[in-house]
Amino acid sequence: MITVLVFLPLLMAAIAGLGGRLIGHTAAKALTTGGLFVSAALAWTIFTGFWLNGAAGYTVPVLDWIESGGLVVNWALKVDTLTAVMLVVVTSVSALVHLYSWGYMAEDPSQSRFFAYLSLFTFAMLMLVTADNLVQMFFGWEGVGLASYLLIGFWYTKPSANAAAIKAFVVNRVGDFGFSLGIFATFLVFGTVSIDAILAAVPQHAGQTFSFLGGQVDVMTCLCLLLFVGACGKSAQLGLHTWLPDAMEGPTPVSALIHAATMVTAGVFMVCRLSPMFEASDTAQAVVCVLGACTALFAATVGMVQNDIKRVIAYSTCSQLGYMFFAAGAGAYGAAMFHLFTHAFFKALLFLGAGSVIHAMHHEQDMRFYGGLRRHIPITFWMMTIGTLALTGFFFTAGYYSKDAILEAAFASGTSHGMFAFAVGAVVAALTSFYSWRLVFLTFFGQPRWAGSEHISHAAHHGDHHGDHHGHHGHDDPTAGYHPHESPVSMLIPLFVLGVGALLAGFVWHEQFVGAEGGAAFWRGSLAFDAHLMHAMHEVPAWVVHTPAVAFFLGLGLAWHVFLNRPSIPKWWQREVPGLYQFLLRKWYFDELYNAIFVRPALWFGRQFWTRGDQQTIDRFGPNGAADVVVAGAATLRRFQSGYVYSYALVMLVGLAAAAAWMMR
Repeated sequence: MITVLVFLPLLMAAIAGLGGRLIGHTAAKALTTGGLFVSAALAWTIFTGFWLNGAAGYTVPVLDWIESGGLVVNWALKVDTLTAVMLVVVTSVSALVHLYSWGYMAEDPSQSRFFAYLSLFTFAMLMLVTADNLVQMFFGWEGVGLASYLLIGFWYTKPSANAAAIKAFVVNRVGDFGFSLGIFATFLVFGTVSIDAILAAVPQHAGQTFSFLGGQVDVMTCLCLLLFVGACGKSAQLGLHTWLPDAMEGPTPVSALIHAATMVTAGVFMVCRLSPMFEASDTAQAVVCVLGACTALFAATVGMVQNDIKRVIAYSTCSQLGYMFFAAGAGAYGAAMFHLFTHAFFKALLFLGAGSVIHAMHHEQDMRFYGGLRRHIPITFWMMTIGTLALTGFFFTAGYYSKDAILEAAFASGTSHGMFAFAVGAVVAALTSFYSWRLVFLTFFGQPRWAGSEHISHAAHHGDHHGDHHGHHGHDDPTAGYHPHESPVSMLIPLFVLGVGALLAGFVWHEQFVGAEGGAAFWRGSLAFDAHLMHAMHEVPAWVVHTPAVAFFLGLGLAWHVFLNRPSIPKWWQREVPGLYQFLLRKWYFDELYNAIFVRPALWFGRQFWTRGDQQTIDRFGPNGAADVVVAGAATLRRFQSGYVYSYALVMLVGLAAAAAWMMR
């Protein structure tokens, strides 16, 4: 079952990618989508076995892969509760994204290639989450990096998409370098790359140190921090986060698949999979916790001022990933996975809902040109409202259970970094509510503000299928004849399914993920589960329990006042506090800083090596120089080719004389 689940997407990707022109777009879409729904059904079957029947974990060998000296790497598929949770997340969201793409990408001329890339990405992600050893995990890790590069740059004729794909690839290489160093160092310490063998041997190496630059460094701290660098790259944590917002240049289904539920959660999964290692280092846990909290705060502040609907949701993803990491850093790995699980439903719902809005608004993504859309696309409005309620933690939605569990666990941990994370998390909860409802109010409420949009003006003037062919093109308002319409059924069905998950996932599974009693039985040792911390969560003061609800209503009330009651406030704020506004709008100037420190010097060095090293040195004295010598010699010899016999005789005579002189010396 697990073998079919994992390799079926790869088979479908190969058929659609290599034979797409032969079988046609419809067949390619049907094969890849059908294959993913089969994999999703198998994933839910496996998950149900762990959830209801308490199934034991197992490993399915695939082949003997690498054997070199003491390094033995066998390709095997590891299945336990942690894997089962990720299988459900990856295959369910991917299957729904495939179905959604039938409508969203209907007019694209390269549909077969797009669906092949989607399935290839899914296979790589499945390889990552079923990895039995660190090398196999790295294979899947790099596979999702490659597939994300292809998907982000899918519209390769668009310069901004190419730049975003390259940026994502390069930034992730920085994190992957740290991850690879962590794997090398882990093999050096443990003598194996098998995850089970490594985790079993952690107690033997806890507390060991090594000398470095005249000081003693804790072995487990070093290993965990190196591995965490890789997690920071994949999961867009502060410092290596800059690729995530730019990745919104890819098609919206890509944003939902990669940046809502799957690839960006790979770092969280890796930390939870290796949680016994992180438990052996208080320093590593503190770093994970603090950096996660800082990432959550950074992304939330930036998300408040973004105008692109997809970028708001992208920064929300970055912020929620920060929540997951500071939960892991506080020792609540079950809570981190719980939020990963629920977040997959409501964030995929928000991304696909945003795609439905963009589809209705003729590919306009600036929320300043929306307004009043709830009357035109009511299904999308209600689905995005459900996603927003879950994201902001409204009572009994999925986010209510998982976000509350994280904040309570951070407070109950009793550590200084846990208390810091709780305080930051409470502030971020209010900011999340503010920018999330800002998105809803700007998009679906108020008066239509379509007149300033070039995309919609173009659609209205040309009377295309998104507009009204009998419009009022003679009016002063060029968009008067434009009427947004609801998305096709293939795009709405995934919204309904994800909406159900966003409402019910927390209520149904909170006891299994974070319950003091049910949690230990559910996880069955697949991650470090601290039952004492879970008990302590239920004993925190009442004000801690009510903090997320207070944050929800504060953010909602402020957003209502600013964007519906007093819509002049945003412009006043931009005018009165321009420095702070620009600081947030320019994303804390990280891109400008990296451009000055890394990009420009790298380009300067590249130009120097190219012009001075390659052109003026290597080419000048190498192939070009040799060619110039031949050309000059040929030009000289050409002068002796006069065609006169006496000239040739003279040359022969001089040659004979020279030879005779040489012999007689």
